[in-house]
Amino acid sequence: MEPLRKEEIREEEAPVRHALKGRTLRANGLKFSAMEMGEGPEVVFCLHGFPDHARSFREQMPVLAEAGYRVLVPTLRGYEPSSQPREGGYFLSQLAKDLLGWMDDLGVRKAHLIGHDWGALIGYTVSALAPERLHSFSALAVPYTRDTLANLFKEPGQLRNSWYAFFFQLRGVSDVAVRWNDFQFIEKLWRDWSPGWRWPVEEMDALKRTFRQPGVARAALGYYRDFYRVWSPENWRTQKLLFSPVGVPTLALTGAMDGCIDTHLFDQVNPASFLEGLRTERIQGAGHFLHQEKPAEVNRLLLEWLGQHRG
Repeated sequence: MEPLRKEEIREEEAPVRHALKGRTLRANGLKFSAMEMGEGPEVVFCLHGFPDHARSFREQMPVLAEAGYRVLVPTLRGYEPSSQPREGGYFLSQLAKDLLGWMDDLGVRKAHLIGHDWGALIGYTVSALAPERLHSFSALAVPYTRDTLANLFKEPGQLRNSWYAFFFQLRGVSDVAVRWNDFQFIEKLWRDWSPGWRWPVEEMDALKRTFRQPGVARAALGYYRDFYRVWSPENWRTQKLLFSPVGVPTLALTGAMDGCIDTHLFDQVNPASFLEGLRTERIQGAGHFLHQEKPAEVNRLLLEWLGQHRG
């Protein structure tokens, strides 16, 4: 995992008063690196997506720590050699059990969860698998799965946006394409998904260093391949969880300019699917990586939501 240094956290967002620590988490026979900040009694897990890594939450960690939370940002399964299972295994049901395993490893009975992209999908899965383990859930960029699929053909632009997920099913071809010219594919996705965002050059360099590690690119594509492995019993378990009602208070944030997940899909989510309530907010001027593009606005909403659901 690419380390995050204190000087890389913007001082104008929040003073850096809490030490940034690295730690190792264990779950399901795998070893995960994580970043930790803050010493509050309540724990907040932040889960990244694709193509991304734990540094995705560099703008959120100091703000949450300053508000009195203990923040943990793990590197997801497969995004480093130590967490790559020998025989694959990137089903959402397994990724959800990683989070529960980390909580057990730390002795944490209940936590808040913030998930972006695949991290949000993991959150929806955990909210069905073990809702009693979460105080609150904040889903960034990805709406509730059941309602999204039900309304997919009402937003034909989303089918175009999702071309990459189908392309990743072309084993070999897509593996080469993603790695071509030092992962220019990742830069293309960031440009398409967050139009007009001028990301920090050093962050793209750090992300590419993550993907250059042995097995990481293949593992990241494995998420998409296992999601469409329709004949797998593990996938059946995953889909059952994804189509279950959400049993955790949920904040859904979407970027108005998201080029990956059409922001209008959030308008079609049925609040009745959320047994403990749903709040949806649209971030103007932001795309798919809204928490990095508009950190001040996203952080304000996250702090307000977490504060309303303190344990």
